[in-house]
Amino acid sequence: MEQFDRIDTVKNYNDYAGVDTLHPLVSVVNFSTLPFVRNFRRYMGIYAVFLKDTKCGDITYGNQPYDYEDGTLVFVSPGQVYGIDNHSVNENPSGYGLLFHSDLIAGTQLAKTIKDYSFFSYEVNEALHLSKKERKTIVECLVKISSEIEQNIDKHSKTLIVSNIELLLNYCMRFYDRQFITRTHVNKDVLTKFENLLNDYFKSDKAQRMGLPSVTWCATQLHLSPNYFGDLIKKETGNTALDYIQSKLIEEAKIGLFDSAKSINEIANQLGFKYQQHFTRLFKQRMGMTPNEYRSLN
Repeated sequence: MEQFDRIDTVKNYNDYAGVDTLHPLVSVVNFSTLPFVRNFRRYMGIYAVFLKDTKCGDITYGNQPYDYEDGTLVFVSPGQVYGIDNHSVNENPSGYGLLFHSDLIAGTQLAKTIKDYSFFSYEVNEALHLSKKERKTIVECLVKISSEIEQNIDKHSKTLIVSNIELLLNYCMRFYDRQFITRTHVNKDVLTKFENLLNDYFKSDKAQRMGLPSVTWCATQLHLSPNYFGDLIKKETGNTALDYIQSKLIEEAKIGLFDSAKSINEIANQLGFKYQQHFTRLFKQRMGMTPNEYRSLN
């Protein structure tokens, strides 16, 4: 198994970057002030937001390569592998890094909502590309956080730092919404592929062999992270990816119910349901009647 260096604390990262640790739980690194940086793949035990200003080579995050463009934001959450191994070659960096430990947000509203920022689980090829105006907003947030870190720690420090991190993340949510809109032609292509994927799934014997198609399985087949895929489908259709799959299931079920030679159990099995009662429950939930009641209408 491949071994990775570990970044479990803010100080670990600061030591790697060669900057002072002014606060044990949070740091803002301005890469343009550093003489060089030496990249390596590392296990991240802390949250990180990286703003990359210039092309800086093929970086892998998880298993996906990505060549950064100007004004790109990448998000890392604890437990992920991030970075590149450039064989100890020094590089001239540019951009910013925001690093914070989960202990910083413990007991705050952000701790309760951090999972709602689904972009922390996106792959790098799903990164956020900023306009100049958006980049200015993000940098202003980072400067405010950095300024607060440089103050003497007092009873207000945590509230102000966390509030500014939350503000930055909320801006990122807004900018991702904009990116989903501006890339609607790409998203429509994903929707078409999703529909074709489901059609193939039910026309073949995959449902009987593999069971019900999951959101994660569909995302993997489309080379997207589950969170990004789910957010894309929600933005494009107004419904969740699971709703979309279930609607397809009901469509296929109704076609099957027209064949009076098939029992309800046979139809359930062909759709991938392990138990007939699960099929009946979903059908009634979506249609307001049982499969047998629906069949009797036709």
